[in-house]
Amino acid sequence: MRYIKPRTVVLIGCLLQVCAAQAGKLSIVIDDVGYRPHEEGAVLQMPTAISIAVLPNAPHARLMATRAHSQGREVLIHMPMAPLSKQPLERDTLQPSMSSEEIQRIIRNAVNNVPYAVGMNNHMGSAMTSSLPGMEKVMQALDSYQLYFLDSMTIGNSQATRAAAGTHVKVIKRKVFLDDTANEADIRRQFNRAVDVARRTGSAIAIGHPRPATVKVLQQMLPTLPADIVLVKPSSLLNEPQGGSGGNYVPPAVKPPKPQPKNPFTGGIKQCKVKLPKEKVSASAVISVIGESVAQSPAGTFIKRQWQRWTDATPTKPKV
Repeated sequence: MRYIKPRTVVLIGCLLQVCAAQAGKLSIVIDDVGYRPHEEGAVLQMPTAISIAVLPNAPHARLMATRAHSQGREVLIHMPMAPLSKQPLERDTLQPSMSSEEIQRIIRNAVNNVPYAVGMNNHMGSAMTSSLPGMEKVMQALDSYQLYFLDSMTIGNSQATRAAAGTHVKVIKRKVFLDDTANEADIRRQFNRAVDVARRTGSAIAIGHPRPATVKVLQQMLPTLPADIVLVKPSSLLNEPQGGSGGNYVPPAVKPPKPQPKNPFTGGIKQCKVKLPKEKVSASAVISVIGESVAQSPAGTFIKRQWQRWTDATPTKPKV
């Protein structure tokens, strides 16, 4: 059996992992789910990396959350929050003036109404998310449910990240809105913008809605996603850099470690180095490492997508 030096194996593995790490990660979340299960069913036909955010008081909230979860899809609570503009509000919309107890009650009901949720994002909410005291109450309530918070960034000075300090709640941020308009050309342009942001910065979260134009554009563009872009669930981006924290929050400075006293017994004494025999690694182990890395790389994902398309399109002979 042929053998290869261990350092060669490590080098090959590292190079392949670097290629995989350079892939742009794109997460897409579809909001406002729970009112039109027929139209929303088209979203559930898309890749399972596409996540849904369910309005907790929608008539079909539990049904859609359960269907999505059964597919292995990620479910979020689409929590109504007070906007700055005057418009009709959902029942139990969170307001900055609410007490901690009231906010805890509303969030508790939302968790019960949207089973399998692993995160929460805001529906509207420019007035609520820009209020530090209000968002601190929200984060304290979320802390006991182990939910992350996806900030829809409906306002630039959102205080969500600052409010989460001191809790276990992780905050991620929307980068692109797909469908500010119902024009297909605009939605396509926003989709390409999300791809570009993911490619340039490493990751991007795009938010859309289950509207016919949005569904049509996603059905057209997802199968032709560039090979260097991978679809991921929002939770896989919890440790990715999120940019500015909103508001004027500055994290506390970290004190430099105190210098350690010099060991008087080091220096001048020659250490005896023991040479260990070089471990041999079989070629099959190398192939296994390479195969696993390639399968997880963007190129591997692209090849699998292409192969699936070819096999689906190839007619099979009937058994005789």
